[in-house]
Amino acid sequence: MSDQHPVLAIDHGDARMGIAATDAAGIMAHPVETIRVSERDPIERIAEIVKQRHVRQIVLGLPVRMDGSEGDAAKKVRAFGERLQQALPTLPLHFCDETLTTVAAADKLHQAGKNAKSQKSLIDQAAAVEILNSWLGFDT
Repeated sequence: MSDQHPVLAIDHGDARMGIAATDAAGIMAHPVETIRVSERDPIERIAEIVKQRHVRQIVLGLPVRMDGSEGDAAKKVRAFGERLQQALPTLPLHFCDETLTTVAAADKLHQAGKNAKSQKSLIDQAAAVEILNSWLGFDT
């Protein structure tokens, strides 16, 4: 296992958070699950996933505006990142511009014959995969 992988990516949302992870070698990003915020504490669940998958780093999608500035949504994600870092202080936490990742995920799901609108939890995971691929420098 690489000392940098697996990496966990989070597509943050108020209602749902999509989770994706690399394999131990960092070759591919895979969807993991969607956490429904109303049903369970996302930080608690992320900590469980980190332990189960022996995660070495976390990437959190940051909603940056098209002009590159950060607004209220980015502030909310950064605040979540601070809470996550407090819960998992030994793991490096990285932010990654998530601009258009949900659009790219929806497009790929559509191309695969999936209806993204009817499968919101699937699109959250697919967006997390897009965030992780972007951070890793993979073409998405």
